[in-house]
Amino acid sequence: MRVKRGLVAHKKHLKIRKTVKGYSHPNRVSIKRAKQAATRSLQFATRDRKNRKRTFRQLWNARINAAARLNGTTYSKLISGLKVSGISLDRKILAELAVNEPKAFEAVVKEASK
Repeated sequence: MRVKRGLVAHKKHLKIRKTVKGYSHPNRVSIKRAKQAATRSLQFATRDRKNRKRTFRQLWNARINAAARLNGTTYSKLISGLKVSGISLDRKILAELAVNEPKAFEAVVKEASK
């Protein structure tokens, strides 16, 4: 009886093909190029997850600074005042307050400037 081979390799290739679905033509049809493209994309994904955190923190700081200046203080003075007064709001929440709840942010600024 004839033994057909390549089952494991075929499964690996299908797995790689599934990973690179939607990539450009050479990276989709060639297994070698597809494997390289998939590896590279995972590297970019790791890098960009780190960068997303950095980018959002920059955005939050800019929003907090803009709102703080509208209330007559600066970002650094506000953050220092919050630490001294023992208010533990992180930058994400402060930015949300600055954009969506200006009255609440103003109250936080007043409390921090005491």
